[in-house]
Amino acid sequence: MSLLHVRSSADSKDDCERPISTIVFIIAMDAEALPILKRFNLAEDSTFFPGLPWIRYHGFYKDLQLNVIWPGKDLVLGVNNIGTIPAALVTCASVQALKPDLIINAGTAGGYMGRDLYGVGRRQSFSTPVLSAKLQLKDGVLSTGDSFDICPPDDAFIAANNANLVDMEGAAVAYVAGLLNIPSIFLKVVSNAVDGGKPSVEEFHQNLAAATSTLDRTVAEVVDFISGKSLSELSVSETFSLGSTRSS
Repeated sequence: MSLLHVRSSADSKDDCERPISTIVFIIAMDAEALPILKRFNLAEDSTFFPGLPWIRYHGFYKDLQLNVIWPGKDLVLGVNNIGTIPAALVTCASVQALKPDLIINAGTAGGYMGRDLYGVGRRQSFSTPVLSAKLQLKDGVLSTGDSFDICPPDDAFIAANNANLVDMEGAAVAYVAGLLNIPSIFLKVVSNAVDGGKPSVEEFHQNLAAATSTLDRTVAEVVDFISGKSLSELSVSETFSLGSTRSS
């Protein structure tokens, strides 16, 4: 029987002072991952949990080991394994297998046109005020659910919690990262306006190529900034943020 690897608080404190070495990117689907794989020339790991649809690409960039992982496609239906359960499972497995210093959930998200882009979330991500300021990223509040469309009760709940972004995996990644005591940050590019009047699925597909291109550039900037730094160098103030966002 294998034991679940949970990093202790003491280990976490020590790790904050060491240069970041291993990063795990948790992505929702291949369309979001492919530009990143090409940019960093990452290679597929065919031995990553064989028999399961999960996909891992990995390689080195400067002094960082990069791992881009997503849940793959359903073995029966052939559709992307999106949602909170696949995200939680693949995040937990990735932490156990790779023991990363940092988890980054990167992907697209729906945005609200009429809501402030600053706030504090209920489940806190690792604080990165230096990173956000340097790259001019906006901090936001992310709400996660298992449906692409937003029904009126969901919208009321999202508004009550001052969320201005919605996705289908972020909170699940944050939950697992918190359980296992791994710092996590969230990079989201707005692909569609939830309150913009246009059907969300239609707008998402129209903007997907532009959004993934923006995501790719932002990931590259973040990786370049992180290289050679410790976690403490990303977080030198008491400012907290749930995630960083860019519009496509």
